[in-house]
Amino acid sequence: MILTQITELVAICAKKGISNVILSPGSRCAPLTLAFARHPDIHARSISDERSAAFIAMGIAQQLEQPVALVCTSGSAALNYFPAIAEAFFQQIPLLILTADRPSEWIDQYDGQTIFQPDVYGKHVKGSFQFPDSSSNPDQLWHSSRIVNEAINLANQFPAGPVHINIPLREPFYPEVNEQLVFPEKPRVFSVLKSKTIPTDESLVQFKNRLEIVQKIVIISGQQRPNAQLQILVDNLSKDLNVVIVTDTISNLQSDQTINLHDHWLGNEAISEELKPDLIISFGKSVISKSLKLFLRKTQASHWHVQPDGMAKDTFLRLTRNIGTSPAFFLHWLNQNLGVQNADYYQAWHTLEKSVAENLPQILNKETFGEYSALAFCLSQTPSHSKIHVANSMAVRYLNLLGKRNQEVICNRGTSGIDGSNSTAVGCTFTTKEIVTLITGDMAFFYDRNAFWHNYTFANLRIILLNNHAGGIFRLIDGPKNQPELEEYFETRQNLTAQHLATEFGFFYSKVVNQEELEASLEDFYEDSLHSKILEIETSSPLNAEILKSVKEKIKTAIQRQ
Repeated sequence: MILTQITELVAICAKKGISNVILSPGSRCAPLTLAFARHPDIHARSISDERSAAFIAMGIAQQLEQPVALVCTSGSAALNYFPAIAEAFFQQIPLLILTADRPSEWIDQYDGQTIFQPDVYGKHVKGSFQFPDSSSNPDQLWHSSRIVNEAINLANQFPAGPVHINIPLREPFYPEVNEQLVFPEKPRVFSVLKSKTIPTDESLVQFKNRLEIVQKIVIISGQQRPNAQLQILVDNLSKDLNVVIVTDTISNLQSDQTINLHDHWLGNEAISEELKPDLIISFGKSVISKSLKLFLRKTQASHWHVQPDGMAKDTFLRLTRNIGTSPAFFLHWLNQNLGVQNADYYQAWHTLEKSVAENLPQILNKETFGEYSALAFCLSQTPSHSKIHVANSMAVRYLNLLGKRNQEVICNRGTSGIDGSNSTAVGCTFTTKEIVTLITGDMAFFYDRNAFWHNYTFANLRIILLNNHAGGIFRLIDGPKNQPELEEYFETRQNLTAQHLATEFGFFYSKVVNQEELEASLEDFYEDSLHSKILEIETSSPLNAEILKSVKEKIKTAIQRQ
């Protein structure tokens, strides 16, 4: 039986620009599956593991900057979407989540595959909608089409994010033999006009008056996608007006004009004292550097956060203004209205940056082989056109310590979990023909192995796996590293390598344990291939911790000599 409200739903999705859907097999969701699979303007993919499916969808939506639809059956299938939905919510990535459900009278009646699905994602979606369970009355069809429009509009409105539609479906689910699935040619569609928020003239005068009495401004850029306009604006502020611009690797705004290596000296009280700002201006989402956040929380500086919806983000405990406008508008205004800042203050930051930039490569070259120096060498061989996906824990921290990247850097820092990094990278490969490099630790990699369990090719994926057979970050945290239970209950040691996984999924695979093997393996790692490639760098967790400690001490000594 063809369900009119479902064909209407899919037609609206296509009309409003949703061109990708990730389906997971199930019977209750069959009407949705068939309609999406048969629509000529929608690319449907089937991913069996719902947790992986949701992260793959998020990886696609992140790159396309438009909603991707997710479809699953009723029951616990919907719960498996939750980690990716939370990540998408805090990263502001649009998703349209469509969960099939049983009619309400059968919930909590010992019937199969039933849970309480309405509003199941709580505050981690921008909105939740409940579909009518039939279209027998014209008003019900009008209601269902209105819901789809509202949901897609909401997913796209700033801040973008996931939206949930729960869809009760009655049997029969499948069309009769020879029953044709026909989509409406002109589905009912309505949109929301995007409005630009610009501060009032009075507010801008107040900003300018405040700026006239500060001389030590630090601008912090949080996580975002590359933006050429913002890059020019922040570089000009640094070069022309002596503004200190501090960037993490996930800001995608690092340049020769920005401070990129701050994790090597912030936290040193003797150094940090002279670096305290008068005013902090931030934009973008999360910041990786814990030392930067702690440093700014200890200052007496005011903090202005710039975000189009003007929502309060008091990351540094110093918030005094929410500026409801786009970062591009405000940075452009700053370039035109800010006076030249304190030259000595600016020089203090950039002297430290230069010292670390000059000494770090030499220090790493002289260290014992470990994942720190190995990753530095891998990055030196990574093509500039590659996108870099990086897992959480030590992988992203190493990347941040190693400074400026020319590639787009992508990381799941919305919730900062280890789940889904493989799947997000796979989603990214579906949007580009360029190389996608996934840098990951062993715990994150093996946790998300179902990212590769489907029938789609992604020959442009290159995986650099830092396998120290443990959760190595716990050796660097003061609490767990001193406990006798460290290895069993915090690191959770494991003996896996990626060799069997590579064989199972048809990936090219090499494992290295020293610099010579690493250099040999990288010679053709980025060459075109018919299959994905895994480069596994096997090291020791205790040794990696010692190397990191040694590098920090040597950098500290080098800075003191300046």
